[in-house]
Amino acid sequence: MLQGHVFHSLTAKELRQDAPYILSQFVGGITPAIFLFLTGVTLAFLLESRARQGIPPLGRVRAALRRAGYLLTLAFLFRLQLWAFGWPHSPWTDLFKVDILNCMALAVGVMSLTGVFTAAERVPVALLAGIGIAAASPIISNLDWSSVHPFLAAYLVPDYQTFSFFPWAAFVAFGVSAGSLLRLPQPVDLARLMQWAAIMGFGLILGGRYFAEIPYSLYQKSEFWLNSPSLVFIKVGVILLIAAFAYLWCQQESVQRWSWVRQLGTTSLIVYWVHIELVYGRWMGSWKESLTVPQTVAVAIVVILAMLALSIAQTKWKASFRNWVDGFRGWAASGRLAERRVSGD
Repeated sequence: MLQGHVFHSLTAKELRQDAPYILSQFVGGITPAIFLFLTGVTLAFLLESRARQGIPPLGRVRAALRRAGYLLTLAFLFRLQLWAFGWPHSPWTDLFKVDILNCMALAVGVMSLTGVFTAAERVPVALLAGIGIAAASPIISNLDWSSVHPFLAAYLVPDYQTFSFFPWAAFVAFGVSAGSLLRLPQPVDLARLMQWAAIMGFGLILGGRYFAEIPYSLYQKSEFWLNSPSLVFIKVGVILLIAAFAYLWCQQESVQRWSWVRQLGTTSLIVYWVHIELVYGRWMGSWKESLTVPQTVAVAIVVILAMLALSIAQTKWKASFRNWVDGFRGWAASGRLAERRVSGD
């Protein structure tokens, strides 16, 4: 994600058809798909957790809708901060740009309806929802949206500059299906499941690439990098391969040691928030769309190291804050105990 945004913001325009830029954007484009997929996985965990607590279906839906509301609040705060830091040069319409957090909120809100199902029922329902969203994306692109307000259309219509519901919400739906599978009443054999994930991942990549290259299509018009179902399935295949690799990696004894990958992952929100301002804000304005590939790589390395330092600082601050809270609670508890003893005397 970090290198992808640096390349997208700083690489010279005349270099954007070359292999380094295209590879950078494909790798960087996997990251939001992973974010959305994992959002679906955690949504499935939330729904099943509420179900095991005895909460009825409508209560589970409300819990998911509250999460969607939280994500939407974060999305607007994020846009507000970017607009404020760019003022007076940032237009007010930037406040309503549909970013990945907006897409997460809408997708979670829609997928909250799967809370009425059991975990076993949710697996195929969410899977079919993901396939349907991906398959409908080219159709949505070709509809006439001229009578719809642009702010609303941005949430639905595929666009290179936004994260629209079509096709990005498909990854949330696929994540809900995968998360529900992991939370079935009968525990799954995780090792065997990861083997099947790797096999399915290779199949989706090869199948998606094959259907993307055949000379005919079911759709009147489809753009591979914008709304193609093939690209969605290729990315899902890559996600499944990454999941299988991550499972194998976590079986190693060395996994208990500190890892910069895990470090960045556990503080992803602040890393995402800060680096967007750094890369797309006025801080690097003089370098926008003007750097060579080696220069962009150098800046990307600096940004990654800076975000890693920020991540470590946040982790240490949270640990210090928790220690302070625990110490305060201990002091308050000892004070109340002393008061009771005095009262008893």
